[in-house]
Amino acid sequence: MKISGFDSLVCPLDGDPLQRDGATWRCPAGHSFDVARQGYVHLLPVQNKRSRDPGDSREMVAARARFLEAGFYQPLAAAVARAALADLPADASVSCLDAGCGEGYYLRQLAAAAGFGHSLALLGLDISKWAVLAAARADSRPCWVVGSNARLPVPAQSLDRVLCLFGFPVYPEFARVLKRGGELLLADPGPSHLREMRELIYPTLKPADNDAAVAPEGFTPVAVDTVTYPMLLGDNQAIADLLAMTPHLYRASAAGRERLLAHSRLAVTVDVRLTRLRYMA
Repeated sequence: MKISGFDSLVCPLDGDPLQRDGATWRCPAGHSFDVARQGYVHLLPVQNKRSRDPGDSREMVAARARFLEAGFYQPLAAAVARAALADLPADASVSCLDAGCGEGYYLRQLAAAAGFGHSLALLGLDISKWAVLAAARADSRPCWVVGSNARLPVPAQSLDRVLCLFGFPVYPEFARVLKRGGELLLADPGPSHLREMRELIYPTLKPADNDAAVAPEGFTPVAVDTVTYPMLLGDNQAIADLLAMTPHLYRASAAGRERLLAHSRLAVTVDVRLTRLRYMA
């Protein structure tokens, strides 16, 4: 297999192609973006930030890295890789973006699962500079970018795969950057996902949303799979790390968090829906 970084980037200010010159990316208009010594590039203009330091904090990224590297979500990562590589020829050359890549765990698992004949050009993008920094330190092969799903710094019709895993899908942007016949892979929590944890931190649980998802404009459903398995968190650190990498960290009350973190062991259910959508517009 061949793993490399996706290098067809565009200027976040004017949309013109960027060319790399040593440790700097430049566009024809003269805008330049330096590659950090850790290997990533910051393509999120100040005017597009909603806060001074958007996205996950350094502490949240560290918690996610500990949890994922412990292997708790490895079955899910393997299912993501299978879905992303499904229906590809053995010698396929594939360009793939992880939109909201976090610290890069799923892209690394995808690279490890690729067949010997596959050639993967990988791009990981996240709005958190701390996440992208961690990803670049862990694996230098993909191209790592600080950016936003609202305005992806890649050319139109340039990607074969887009992953949006527990993230914030921006379907018009995904449609813009995917090639015709390219696929979007979504991972969303199922009705039982982390139910035992949620039962501890909330007085009542909201009813599951059983409405069938409608494919966004231009996309055709290919497959929907469910990944479900039990997971045992064997110490308080793992429980705290899981809480820190979910929206429940902010949604739960202080009392709810305290009830959860009083436990030193917790069995929880992983229940994730993987949806493959093909762009055919």
